[in-house]
Amino acid sequence: MITEEIKLKVRDIVGSENVLESSVDCFGYSYDSSFVPMSADNVPDLVVIPSTTEEIAAVMAIAHEHSIPVTPRGTASGRTGGCIPVQGGISLALHRMTKIIELDERNMMITVEAGVRTVDVYNFCAEKDLFFPPDPASWKYSTIGGNVGENAGGMRAVKYGVTSNYVMGLEVVLADGSIINTGGKAIKNVTGYNLTQLFTGSEGTLGVITKAILRLIPMPKVRNTMQLMFPSLDNACNTIHKMLMSGAVPAAAELMDRISLQAVARHRKLDINPSIEACVVVEIDGESNEDLQKQAAKIDMIANEFEVAEVRIAASQQEVDEIWAIRRGLSSAIGAMAPNRLGEDISVPRDAFPKTVRLIRKIAEKYNLTIAVYGHAGDGNIHPSVLCDLSKPGEEHKVHAAVDEIFDAALSVGGTLSGEHGIGITKRPHIAKALGESGINALKMVKQAFDPKGILNPGKVW
Repeated sequence: MITEEIKLKVRDIVGSENVLESSVDCFGYSYDSSFVPMSADNVPDLVVIPSTTEEIAAVMAIAHEHSIPVTPRGTASGRTGGCIPVQGGISLALHRMTKIIELDERNMMITVEAGVRTVDVYNFCAEKDLFFPPDPASWKYSTIGGNVGENAGGMRAVKYGVTSNYVMGLEVVLADGSIINTGGKAIKNVTGYNLTQLFTGSEGTLGVITKAILRLIPMPKVRNTMQLMFPSLDNACNTIHKMLMSGAVPAAAELMDRISLQAVARHRKLDINPSIEACVVVEIDGESNEDLQKQAAKIDMIANEFEVAEVRIAASQQEVDEIWAIRRGLSSAIGAMAPNRLGEDISVPRDAFPKTVRLIRKIAEKYNLTIAVYGHAGDGNIHPSVLCDLSKPGEEHKVHAAVDEIFDAALSVGGTLSGEHGIGITKRPHIAKALGESGINALKMVKQAFDPKGILNPGKVW
């Protein structure tokens, strides 16, 4: 598909050292953090590592002329196979694009290239007492381009929202190599279609995001963490619901079920009371310590209405770090409990969270599978994690059947297939259930308008 002449042109654009073509080098770009098995079918023909928007535009112009598939890629922390080049072609790796272009303190905005890591944006802004709230669990290595492409969420979404709430403008290279800029620093902007939001969450299927203008807010002056232990999972869920209804909106409200707690206990060598069925970790923030005390007292009162077994309020930054280390390390701890693990992502209305968790438990019993349930309970984003051993005959079929029913459970309560991971490859078979034929046709018309040759991240979403 990619001739030596084309390879020569690409090398001239980005430099020979930034073009990989050996089978060994290219194999490293054939997978991500999803459950999609490694396969020789997904190895790109060429890996291109540009450093500027202009280089990307020139590469895209060549790809468009020769109808070569192009799959944009950040640090491959995605969970749905979104950056896997299922049709070969070019894997366009943006990890060299790491410039923080401008911190505009007066307008409280920052402009960054797509390859900047989320944690670096947070830390850079924090030095100026500015706050970029989106915090996916992979924030130490996930990039802004990937976050925008997937509309990543994170733990603080309950109070502060997801990535799309902070994207003011984008620089995007289209399929034919042309460059457009959407949005900008103006707070109000209804000039034409809202292309900024259209590209946000588009999973690299409409254009290559190269830069982003991100909105910031003042950094909360104080924050603290509470850990609530419950002998009932339903009561843990109901506590969060009552909290939000009462106006005590935490910055984060994370739930872990008994299986998740068992994983943490084993991983970190902790003792967990056997009567505990759920843990809720709450982050509170505000303008003063008095604010925090009032919030903590209100949350404590609500938790006691639902028979909380233990309330722990962090007494030092070390305790805060210890509590959050448990939550941020949860995925790894659960993954260590079985040879294989399929981590999913569904989103449901807040009031349907307890019901959905009960449905997932019934599905686990039906298929005799261990499914850990944790997630961002404050915003209805649940992460069921199926623990399994794919070496067992029939296990893979069982796992996929269970996941199908988990998606059906989410849709049955008015939820959706994804809160933050996107559709990619793994959820593609289910999207028609969520959107219907007319919805799929509408997406296809948008895709056709931006990418008539279908070269951008083909084989994803539908």
